[in-house]
Amino acid sequence: MTEDIRKLSRRKLNFFQTLKAVAWGFFGVRKGKGYTQDIDSLNPVHLIIAGLIATLVFVVGLVLAARWFIGYFTN
Repeated sequence: MTEDIRKLSRRKLNFFQTLKAVAWGFFGVRKGKGYTQDIDSLNPVHLIIAGLIATLVFVVGLVLAARWFIGYFTN
């Protein structure tokens, strides 16, 4: 199992390409061909980190939007 993970973590895509793939997947607009290419070349370590970053940015964005709306309607 660990040898498989080592092989996968040596894939060629850099972190910013992984962020781009996560962003496309996050919004649900990735085409099948691009998805297949991503699966073949994404580094799983980069994918996990990018997913955590995207989740954090999304949650912070929701909290900021909620605070803005609450402030907007209470004034």
